Amino acid sequence: MVTDRCTYVSLEGLRGRGWTDGMVRDLLGEPDVQGRARRGPGPLVRLYLLARVETVERTREFTVCARAGGAPGLEASRIAALRRRGAVLAVLRAEPIHVPVLPRAELERRAAGYRRHVGGAGADEGAGALLRWQVAYLRHALRSYDRLLDGLFAATGRAEAERLLRQRVYGAIAAAYPWLAEECARRSGRGGRP
Repeated sequence: MVTDRCTYVSLEGLRGRGWTDGMVRDLLGEPDVQGRARRGPGPLVRLYLLARVETVERTREFTVCARAGGAPGLEASRIAALRRRGAVLAVLRAEPIHVPVLPRAELERRAAGYRRHVGGAGADEGAGALLRWQVAYLRHALRSYDRLLDGLFAATGRAEAERLLRQRVYGAIAAAYPWLAEECARRSGRGGRP
C-alpha cells in the first residue's frame, strides 16, 4: 500500500501516542485507510489521518479517556488491568453467597446423584466420602459465582481472585452446613479440587 507516511498514523503509532484500542474504537472509529502491507496474505494495516488524530487529541473526550487510562501506551493497559482487578476483588468481597439450604437427607440424596452423574466411584469410598460429595455437589450448585471472575486474566490477578472466591464459597457452605466445615477448610486451602 502506497501512502505518505507523514500524513497517516498506524495503530502502533497511536499506541505510542497514548491511545488504547478502546480509545481508537470509540474516538476515531474506522481507519481512514485499510489494506495489506504487501500483496497476498499478510497483516492488515490500519492507518488514521494524522490531522484527524491531532484534532481528536485536542478534544475534551480524549483528555478524559487518557486520564482514565492513567498513562500512555503499555502503562495505560497495565493500570486498566489493575483497576479491573481491584473492581473484581471488590465485587467478590461484597457479593453475598447464597447457599441452598436443604435438609441433611436431601443433601445426601442430591450428593449421591451428583456423584453418579459425574462418574465418581472407586477410591472415594472411605468414611468421609459422603461429606466430600456433599461439598462437591454444593460447590457445583454455586458455580454461577464463577462468572464474577470474567474479564480477569492470569497477569491481572486471576489467581488471587480465584482464591478469594474459593474461600468465600467454601466459607458460605461451612456456615450453612457446620458438619461440612472441616471438608470446606480442606478444599479451600488446597485449591478447591474435588
